[in-house]
Amino acid sequence: MAGITVDNHLRRLDLNLLVTLDALLGELNVTRAAQRLHYSQPSVSVQLARLRDIFKDPLLLPGPRGMRPTQRAEDLRAPLREALDALERAVAPARPFDPGQADQTWKLAATDYAESTIVLPALRGLRASAPNTRLAVVEMVPPRMEKQAAQGEIDLAFHTTVGAPEGMRRRTLFTERYVLIGRAGHARLKRRPTLAQFCKLEHVIVSPDGGGFRGVTDEALNELGLTRRVALSVPHFLFLISAVVNTDLVAMAPLRLVHGNPALRIVEPPVDVPGYEMSMLWHERVHRDPAHQWLRDHIVASVR
Repeated sequence: MAGITVDNHLRRLDLNLLVTLDALLGELNVTRAAQRLHYSQPSVSVQLARLRDIFKDPLLLPGPRGMRPTQRAEDLRAPLREALDALERAVAPARPFDPGQADQTWKLAATDYAESTIVLPALRGLRASAPNTRLAVVEMVPPRMEKQAAQGEIDLAFHTTVGAPEGMRRRTLFTERYVLIGRAGHARLKRRPTLAQFCKLEHVIVSPDGGGFRGVTDEALNELGLTRRVALSVPHFLFLISAVVNTDLVAMAPLRLVHGNPALRIVEPPVDVPGYEMSMLWHERVHRDPAHQWLRDHIVASVR
């Protein structure tokens, strides 16, 4: 029954009446309240009469210096002001984002490849421009990515454009291509190997699903009726690089990940292996948020 009573009270109230009551409780004078609201005094008096009827209380009584609130009015004063403040904040236009004053914690879902090629290039500028923000890089779990974004568990995700969830917003960051890598000084990579030499080299491969010994390079070779020797399968690119640096194994690796590494020898492969696009993904719920827009723009500028 209490819920029905509250509902009936709300149906009889409107926002203008609450704003008028707040002004009356602040001024304790009908004339000054009318001036504050830019209303005529008679219209404020009419609204006060409606408020008295709704609350079954006189609310304001004549006093020696204007009007004095009843106990019911005193009880309403603080929660009414808090409610109106909250409503004003809710409907106010979004303020421009100031990275220097921001204290957000952003959560990014990334593989070790995306950590190195996207998050790391953005990090220095992020710390300089928004020093009070925090960044949490969490494990990429593609099947859960869209749900995590919808529930606010992640703010951004980085994934190949192919295979990205259709229900998420996306922006292409760059196109990646594969190169052949081995340790610096690798005896069989002093020059670009022939296709036959390439197939005889011992390769290491990244298998995100774990334990696989075939990838896009093997598909390209299969079309030519060829196979290569894959001696090691690992789950992460960073271990792939360590394995290559410390052995005579070679690998097909994304150029952005290995470019400029003095411990590696980088050559063009003798087989044409399709590259891929990397995209930044986010949920519709944060698409227009000024802070999120700033973060996205900063990352785009960093990787380009």
